[in-house]
Order: sequence, then structure tokens, then C-alpha cells
Amino acid sequence: MNIQNSHLAMQPDVVLLRSRKRGWSLVGEQEKPSERSKRPDGSKTNSSQPRLLPRHSTMQLLGPSLLLLVWWVPEYLAFSDSTKWRFEHPHTLYSWDGACVWIPCQYTTPLRRDQLDNLILYSNYEYDDTTKNFKGPILYEKTKSLRDDHTPERVQFLGDQKSNCTISIDPVFEKDNGWLGLRLTTKAGKWMEKIDLNVSKTPLSPHIQLPPEIQESQEVTLTCLLNFSCPGYQIQLQWSLEEPAVTSTSLTTKTVSTQSKLTFQPQWTHHGKNLTCQLWDPKAKQILSEETVLLDVKHAPKEVTTVIQNPTRIREGDTVTLFCNYSSSNPRVTRYEWNLQGSWKEQSPGVLIIQKVAWDARPITCAACNQWCSWAPSVNLDVQHAPKDVRVQQISPPSEIHSGHRVLLGCNFSSSRPRDVRFFWKRNGIFLKEGKELSFDSISPEDAGNYNCFINNSIGQTMSEARRLQVLYAPRMLRVAISPKDQVMEGKKAVLTCESDANPPIFQYTWFDWNNQNLHHYDQMLRLDPVKIQHSGAYWCEATNQLGRVQSPPSTLTVYYSPETIGRRVAVGVGFCLATVLLVFWGVKLQRSWKRIRSQQGLQESSSGQSFFVRKQKVRRAPLSEDPHSLGCYNPVMEDAISYATLRFPFGETDTPRLGDAGTLETERPSPNRDDTVTYSVLQKCREGDYENVLPDSPEDEGIHYSELVHLGLGKRPVAQEAVEYVTLKH
Repeated sequence: MNIQNSHLAMQPDVVLLRSRKRGWSLVGEQEKPSERSKRPDGSKTNSSQPRLLPRHSTMQLLGPSLLLLVWWVPEYLAFSDSTKWRFEHPHTLYSWDGACVWIPCQYTTPLRRDQLDNLILYSNYEYDDTTKNFKGPILYEKTKSLRDDHTPERVQFLGDQKSNCTISIDPVFEKDNGWLGLRLTTKAGKWMEKIDLNVSKTPLSPHIQLPPEIQESQEVTLTCLLNFSCPGYQIQLQWSLEEPAVTSTSLTTKTVSTQSKLTFQPQWTHHGKNLTCQLWDPKAKQILSEETVLLDVKHAPKEVTTVIQNPTRIREGDTVTLFCNYSSSNPRVTRYEWNLQGSWKEQSPGVLIIQKVAWDARPITCAACNQWCSWAPSVNLDVQHAPKDVRVQQISPPSEIHSGHRVLLGCNFSSSRPRDVRFFWKRNGIFLKEGKELSFDSISPEDAGNYNCFINNSIGQTMSEARRLQVLYAPRMLRVAISPKDQVMEGKKAVLTCESDANPPIFQYTWFDWNNQNLHHYDQMLRLDPVKIQHSGAYWCEATNQLGRVQSPPSTLTVYYSPETIGRRVAVGVGFCLATVLLVFWGVKLQRSWKRIRSQQGLQESSSGQSFFVRKQKVRRAPLSEDPHSLGCYNPVMEDAISYATLRFPFGETDTPRLGDAGTLETERPSPNRDDTVTYSVLQKCREGDYENVLPDSPEDEGIHYSELVHLGLGKRPVAQEAVEYVTLKH
């Protein structure tokens, strides 16, 4: 059991006997400073602290004081259950030169009903062993009469005599730095309470309290704490973030502080940024102090981008290098992911190489990852390539094309980098024109064919697949072709083909002969095997398709006899000719015989002079020597000419001669009752140098020409008279 010094001071004559076995000892009234016990702060206890006496001294005091001890012990034991001075105040108070200090303080005396008699506030006090008392600057002193003996204006006691010992110092100076001693005195005893005071030359700096971890977009509360608060001294705590904050003060026996709480949702942009809490003096409008911390905001990689490293524009088949970049990551990036097609390899973390890039390479994206992954926006490689998927498109008409229609073709493509292109057209490999469209105002069958369009840009050229342009039309240019040729020998083979140009193809052919007779043959070719003579003639065909029917002009087939047939026919003809010649020969002979007979009979008939002509036969002979007996010369001019002669037949009794037109004698036309006679004459061609009617030395009978003189008169031929003489005339 501890006995407080204040209680013993009020009863100086009491001697307490305390048993060692039970912890008691006898205490005298006199207090020796040397026997004081020290407090935890280093100060010694009050001089009225009880002290223990030796055992033999204790026994000497048992006499006259025993009764008093018996009376006092019960009361003291009742008080000793709450026999401690108790104080509650902040262990250390903080302020700065020129500011103030507010000291919240609560106390409890050993006796419940005890009241405060005296209060002294020391500054940086010390205990004097000589005087056995405390010494130091007294900042404040208050007696029971409530009159302040030493009461500076800057120190105020805001407490009472029972439990509140709150004190305010305004202003406080740097020299006050150290500790304060609060000396309290009551009837029951005394007590010295030490209070640490930290007064700095400059204003205190606030302290920013951060949570253990700050994550992006997760609400956190930050605290700016200042271990200072003094009513009447205006200060403010301000944040560098433009976010609303809540400021509060704490003036309790445990803490004296001012704090500002900032609640917000941090973003990744806050990472690595300075966060400042400032102590602001609104009167002076200046910053008294501040503290800055670096925000550590956990977040996924930010502003991830895929960067193309190639220095020039990418062409189809090139090698492409890509980088995956980011601007911020907390914690750091540990791996990368890629999203692309085709063959590729990652040369190093965040570096990708694509071999032989395709013209239709899809957009590529990458992701940078720590404990979270962030994907970059996709990037288009924009591979430069020649036009792709080039094709010919029939714009109009949408269906079949008929001859004479208007036709429009277009050249299209699906992709080209760059887009600046040129269009060209070909038909059957021959260049036609330049342009995106190819038009025909009136298409003809000759326009049919394979059409290609090709497109080029600065990278290359691409040609479309050939598009077959079919023009539908009725049969035309129909003709019959004969093979091997249109002149064929009988017994061989002849093929007649109905050639035509038609689209759609001809589905029916009809053949006709020269008599316009349907041959009932409906194939394209008419085969004549073997060909016969009766097959000779003209043939024509008729062709039919879905669009019309056309007839060809006729073609003539000539069939010749074969050598065998010719031989047979020649033999027959020769035999017939021989027979005819024989018949003619015998007929001539018979005719001559008959004429001779008739001539002989005619000589006997009388006849009158008639005009007749004899054509000399052209017979060239070698010139003969002059015959002295000739009567005339040969006239070459007269050769092959007709010699006219007027022969007068014997006149009758009634006939009279007359002069003709040529100055020759001409007999009168005989009377109808006169009989005409036929006179035979022999005319011999005149030789050169010969005279008329002179016989040559050697007669030439082969040169004699017989002529029959036909009586030109009217009436019946007279009966031959035996008196008529035959005359032979020779040139």
C-alpha cells in the first residue's frame, strides 16, 4: 500500500507502523529530501513521502501512539482504495513560434471530495536538492482564492478545482520548447505533472497518411494530419488535388490535432504524381508548411499502341517489324500478347516480325500485361498491292445478248493499294481501248469473243479471267460446201456440208435438190457414196435454230463418167459411128449410082439455057510450063471464087434469046409446056499458063470435077434424048 505525500503532509504527527509480512512500516512525520523516490520522468517524489524505520525504533514508539494508530488506520485504509493522483493529457504537445498551445487536461485527486488549493505551471522546471523544492520559470500560478499571483496574459487556466486542468498558452515561443510542470496542491497532498512541449521555430509540417495500396478507379481516403490545434488560431489544410476534402480538429486528452480527409477515385494518370498537403494561413494568405508524397497507383498498362517499324510503305511480300509500346504500367509489364494471322515470330518481348506479309493482312493488335492485360487499338498494315479480284461484269443487258442489242461491260476489282488505277480492255488478246466500261451500241456476231480487262496501279498490273461474250443470232452465211470438190467422178464419194454461222447452234437441217424436192435428210452433211451420174445437179439446204430459219444458195455438183464408163461408151459410140459410116458410105454409093442413072437420063432430056454456078474446089498445084496449046492463063485472084457461067440449052422452036443484065445472052423463060433437060459438065481447074479449052499433053483425070446442073426451068424434066451430046469442059 502506497501512501501519497499529500496525505501525509496534512497529518505530520502520525507515525504508521506497517508490518513487513503484510507490507506495512512505521512512518515518521519528518521528510528527508534524500529519501525521496524518483518519478518516471526523473523528478523526485514529494518530501512527505513515508519512510520505513528500523525495527528496534518501531518498538520504542508503541507506547503512547498505539491508541492513535488504532483510531487512524481504518480511515486511512478506506481512503487508500483510491489514493492516486491521476492525470489525462496528451503526452506531447506541438506548436511553433508565434502560435499557441491548447493543453487539454483532466485530473483526479486522491480524495474524492478534495479540491484544488494551488496550481503552478512551470516551464522547464528542475528539482533543487538543496531547497528540496522545484524551481524554474513560472508561467502560471493560481491560489485557492482564485487570484492569479503570476498570471501572464498569454497563459490561461481553463480548468476548475475538481477535475479540469486545461491550460491555453497564446502565444507560445520557441524558448518554451521543452517541458511544462503542472504543480497541483490540495489538502491531501501535492503533485507535479510533467507535460512535454515541442515548440519549433517554423510551423509544423502536416503528415499525409496513405492506405497500404491504391488501385486505379477504387475509392480511397487520404488523410492530412497536423499535430496541432488551437482554438482561435485559424489554419487550413489544403490538397493539391482539386477534390473536395473534409477538415476536422481533435482537442482531447489523448490527441490534439487537425486533419483533412480526401476521398476520391484515383486514375492511372495520378500514378507518379506529387500529392501535396499544405498548411495555409488564411490571415496572412500564405503557405506555412507543406508535405508532398508520390502517389503509387496500381494500374494496368496504359496507352498501349502497336507501332510499325518499316521505314517505307509496306508492299505485298515484305518483312514487317512491329513494336508493342505503352506509356505507363504499375507494376511493370511482364509479358506481351499478339493477335494476328499467318506466320510470325517474336524476336524479343514486345517486338514482332512478320515474314512475307500477305496483301490482305488483317489488322494487328497487341497487349501489354502485368497482373492485368491492356490491348492496343488494332493497326492496319495498309499493304500496297496490285489490283485484286479483277473481273469483267456484264452490266446490260442482264440476260442473253442478241445481235443488234446495246451491250455494256464493266471492269471491277475488289481491292487495290493505292486506289489510283487505270483500266484497259482486250478482245482475244488484242488491245481495244482504255476505260472502265466497254460499250456496243449495236452488237454484232463479230463482236463475240473472249474479253479481258486489266487494271494497273503504281505497284503492278492484274488481268481478269477471260469472259466469253456470246451473241445470239439466227443462222447466217449459209452455204453448201462440196468435198472433196464440186466435180466428182462417178463411183467416188461426195460429201455436201451445210455450213452456217449461228448462235445458238442449228438444231435442224433440211436438204433440197435442183427440183426443189425435199430429200428428207436432216443432218448437216449429205453423203453420196457412191456418187452417180444422176446425182449431178444443184443442191441447197435450210438451217433452223431458236431465232430463225435461213436457206442457202444452191451449189452445183458435177459428176463425170469414170474411165470404164467412158471406155464402154466410146466403144459403143465407135461401133455406132462405124456402122453409121458404113451406112453412109453405102448410102453415098447408092446415091451416086442413083444420081448417075438419073444424070444419064437427064442428058437425054432437052433443056433450055439456065443460069448456074459452080464453086471451084481449092486445090493448089505446082505451076506448069507454058503450054502452047493453052487458051488462057490462071488467075490467082479467082482461086476459091465462084465462077458463074450461063449455059444455053438447045432452044426450041419457040424460044428466043434475050440480053441479060450482065450483057450476056439469056434465054427466055421456058414455057410451062417445055421439058427441061440436065446437062453434065466436067470442069477442070485452070493451070497457070494454060489456055481455055486446050487439052494438055497428059490428061489429069483426077482434077476433073463433076457438077450436076439442075434444070432451073419449070415443068417436068423431058425425057432424055439420045441426040444430046455430053461435053467435057476443062480449064
